[in-house]
Amino acid sequence: EWAMRYPLVDGQGNFGSVDGDSPAAMRYTEARLNKLGEAMMDDLYKETVDFEPNFDNTLVEPKVMPTRIPNLLVNGASGIAVGMATNMPPHNLSEVIEACDAYIDNPEITVEELMEFVKAPDFPTGGYIYGVSGVREAYLTGRGRVIMRAKAEIESGQTHDKIVITEIPYNVNKAELIKYIADLVNDKKIEGISNANDESDRDGMRIVIDIKRDANASVVLNKLYKMTALQTSFGVNNVALVHGRPKTLNLRDLIKYFIEHRHEVVIRRTQFDLRKAKERAHILEGLIIASDNIDEVIRIIRAAKTPNDAITGLIERFNLTEIQARAIVEMRLRQLTGLMQDQLHAEYEEIMKQIAYLESILADDEVCRRVMKEELLEVKAKYGDVRRSEIVYSSEEFNPEDFYADDQMIITISHMGYIKRTPLTEFRAQNRGGVGSKGTETRDEDFVEHIYPATMHNTM
Repeated sequence: EWAMRYPLVDGQGNFGSVDGDSPAAMRYTEARLNKLGEAMMDDLYKETVDFEPNFDNTLVEPKVMPTRIPNLLVNGASGIAVGMATNMPPHNLSEVIEACDAYIDNPEITVEELMEFVKAPDFPTGGYIYGVSGVREAYLTGRGRVIMRAKAEIESGQTHDKIVITEIPYNVNKAELIKYIADLVNDKKIEGISNANDESDRDGMRIVIDIKRDANASVVLNKLYKMTALQTSFGVNNVALVHGRPKTLNLRDLIKYFIEHRHEVVIRRTQFDLRKAKERAHILEGLIIASDNIDEVIRIIRAAKTPNDAITGLIERFNLTEIQARAIVEMRLRQLTGLMQDQLHAEYEEIMKQIAYLESILADDEVCRRVMKEELLEVKAKYGDVRRSEIVYSSEEFNPEDFYADDQMIITISHMGYIKRTPLTEFRAQNRGGVGSKGTETRDEDFVEHIYPATMHNTM
């Protein structure tokens, strides 16, 4: 679950970890399709997609899955080819399906309007998405940069503060991250950290960084964001094959091609179901004729020397087709009783309603679009979940003041123009008769003319 936003298989055994541990050899692991994976192959054998021979021509395999899941958007993709590469982020299934519904309602919808539904990627490891300017560029052009930041909180203790990290950016190795933080501390590139421990367990991730008593936890955290993989970026490069040719796709293109694929799948599935329904209705018509003339049918069959003679006799007597006559000959007599006759008529009425509905899908594109929307909403109801990556609508860059504490200061300006900054902690209240402390030194004939209270983040 740290690698795919929506896994398509249920695995048993060691499949690796977010620490970069290698998975077990394939002889030790087992896997099966989960419900979401099965939804990828719904209606596969209803002639919804084209098949082609496999590598040694012993089997055939689908060229593409008739998926109800917009998998390219919700799980993303990453790969390198000769002269090109792709790197597509995962998204939230519920948001993507809402955008697909909006596109079905209005095929002229813009990228900006689609972004009201798909606000940003949604990574399996959670964390924050910091700023949306790079996200917007990626959705408009197919290329951009998404800033990811770990989810961390500062816990205050009696002796010292702690930074507790519960979610890290996508594709970041947790063990290597902790080791790198330790190396920075040992090399004195980051001050204020006394220890870093991995306290993760079955309940979730927990990296605890102990802060020294005299250090500011917020400043240390900002330095960690700046210098480690606690903040990193995902370079979006939406390159996909469209009709066999690589193409860079924006958000609208990705949704458009998925909807076009679903439209083709629904049409081909409907054509398949309609053909099967008409074939069944054709047989039922023959069976109903036989049940209405049961005595004569039995007489013709008993008089025939061979099954083929019986088929020929039925065709000549009742003007049946060979398919209908063969179905009558192959059925058992108990299927032509009064109770079965009622069932035959009920089934025939039901299948004629089905035929009318299927024909309406093929004849009316509005009905077809409604079917597509209903199926997408069904997927959302079954598999949709809440967003994991929280979006922070803030600046993506650090400011200089992020790297030092906002301590209170006293600013003094002398008569000769000298300016001095003194921490407020150096000043303390005196009891009666106290000597006091020396606040500032001045040159001869110079004296303090102005005193201002301020903080380190103030601009004067």
